[in-house]
Amino acid sequence: MKKVSFSLLRGVCQIPAYVAHEKGFFEDEGLDANLNIEPTAWMVPHKLVNGESQFAVIPWTRVAAAEDKDIPLVLICGSGFEEAAIVVRKEINPSEVKKVAVPLRGGMKDLTAMGLIESLGWKDIELIRLPSGDGAIISLFGQGADAASMVEPYATMMEALGVGTVVKRTGDVWKGAPGCSLTTTMELKETYPDLTQKVVRAFVRGIKFVNEGPDESAQIASRYIGINTGFIRKALNVNRPDMNAVRNNGAMERVLSLMMKLGYIRQIPTHFSDLTFLDKAVENPNT
Repeated sequence: MKKVSFSLLRGVCQIPAYVAHEKGFFEDEGLDANLNIEPTAWMVPHKLVNGESQFAVIPWTRVAAAEDKDIPLVLICGSGFEEAAIVVRKEINPSEVKKVAVPLRGGMKDLTAMGLIESLGWKDIELIRLPSGDGAIISLFGQGADAASMVEPYATMMEALGVGTVVKRTGDVWKGAPGCSLTTTMELKETYPDLTQKVVRAFVRGIKFVNEGPDESAQIASRYIGINTGFIRKALNVNRPDMNAVRNNGAMERVLSLMMKLGYIRQIPTHFSDLTFLDKAVENPNT
């Protein structure tokens, strides 16, 4: 069996990979998959480039930004979909928000916050930059911030625990925008196209399983995400993985324009996506 290492995060957008591993979908493709749950997304591109990981599920915006830095990464399948949310502390009126906790620049949680702050009418907002999404959640929970940007299932968890209220989601500013997506390096997908195809095929099976079996998927995900199955299952009612999210070119162009405006990238990238493997996995799932 071919050994393959994955860098994953913790969230609804990652569930297809957890499921593909636990249900034997990678094994069915002759792959011995090793899953590594990373502490934060910004570390992953370097692990891909230096060969510590061959595949990852990370924000597509980080893949796009990598092209700007001559780091040759490529999106090969969608997963996350309108995945970030702004959560305001329960006791605070949204109009009174002054401090917003966000992770490091470049991810969808950060960009969603940037895109939504103006639409919410928030003026003179203080951004509290944390090294990870976990840090933003802790800042909100610890009352160090009035609001925070986070992904599912954490937004649902905050509402269920009575800590905060979801006031806006990515889809409110960029309808259909993708989030974390299956990623590899240009070199690997060009040198090992058969391996890449097998990984995409197993990942697509994982996405389909999540959508058809959310109860079992939530149970599987709980072991990786580390929170109660009930929160994850409830989050899947409002946000599920979508393999075709990375085809939403209009939404992606608007996000890239904001990244340019904020100085995150110098120019709009054009070669960071290859969906031919996804096309083949959907059209010919058994080959």
